[in-house]
Amino acid sequence: MNYQTSPGAPVRSGIPEHGRVPKYYAVKAKIALMVDELGEGGLLPTERDLAVRYEVSRETVRQALRELLLEGRLRRQGRGTVVAGPKLEQPLSLASYTEGVRLQGRRPGRSLISLDRFPCPEALAPEVGAERGEPVWHMERVLLADDERVGLESTYVSEARVPRLDTEFDPDSSFYGYLHDRLGISFGDADERIETVLATPREALLVGTPPALPMLLLHRVSRDTSGRPLERVRTLYRGDRFSFTTHLGQRG
Repeated sequence: MNYQTSPGAPVRSGIPEHGRVPKYYAVKAKIALMVDELGEGGLLPTERDLAVRYEVSRETVRQALRELLLEGRLRRQGRGTVVAGPKLEQPLSLASYTEGVRLQGRRPGRSLISLDRFPCPEALAPEVGAERGEPVWHMERVLLADDERVGLESTYVSEARVPRLDTEFDPDSSFYGYLHDRLGISFGDADERIETVLATPREALLVGTPPALPMLLLHRVSRDTSGRPLERVRTLYRGDRFSFTTHLGQRG
């Protein structure tokens, strides 16, 4: 078997130095070559056919497919498994989700789950520039790319900053665009933290993924150009459909 890989791939395709390759991993490498040949949307043979082809058990095939599914190279379609398209690359910047998806030629969208008000708790107050007990909006939306569910976004913002959010704002559109175009509010800077998590059963149901699928969780606290706190955002992205990019430079 040829274990040569492209730049950026695991060294020696992840083979241990002692050279003993787990059986499932050898099968995974063979299926990965098939994935490259089939191309996006290509239908893979059944688990049974793959087990016969590679002379292994169906459980071995299942483990190989499971890893390729988690890596985002495959996706389930009905009762079959097909080759997935490339991951969406979201820039780590003040650009909105809408802008990031459009840059890749995909159609962004959002589906509103809930929009409600509640008294601001003490912990949230400094992040949205509100006093404890003042009304704060919470907006929850499913993120879409070409109608595919790819994430879940929760936005917290003071009602004083956006008093007519429930009547003026189209929940399928960019919140950043609304703030800038309708209210004259521009983003100045933000603090962002990324971690990996497993979705809760409710979150997995909303995003349409199995609970065991790793998710990328972004926490963002944003301020406007005058430095005033503006919003607190919690966004879950499907780990099999997203990667994040940024540009690094030397500090002056």
